[in-house]
Amino acid sequence: MNTKQAIAQRIIDLCNERNIAINALANLSGVSPSTVYSMLNEKSQNPGTVSIKKLCDGLDITLREFFNSPIFDNIEQEIK
Repeated sequence: MNTKQAIAQRIIDLCNERNIAINALANLSGVSPSTVYSMLNEKSQNPGTVSIKKLCDGLDITLREFFNSPIFDNIEQEIK
């Protein structure tokens, strides 16, 4: 799993934990649904930190809480 895939999976997991849809997360965060969906699919290879922070604000968590997940422990090296 690479970083982008881990971020996408974390967003999905957090939405599932809170029982909210992706569109609802977008509305809570002040981010367009298309931006969130591009973060979840292959369209965006580099989800921006500001967008991730806005999603965290919508989820009422910190960036530290977002990245404090085992999903980020074994990410593939991105330098090739």
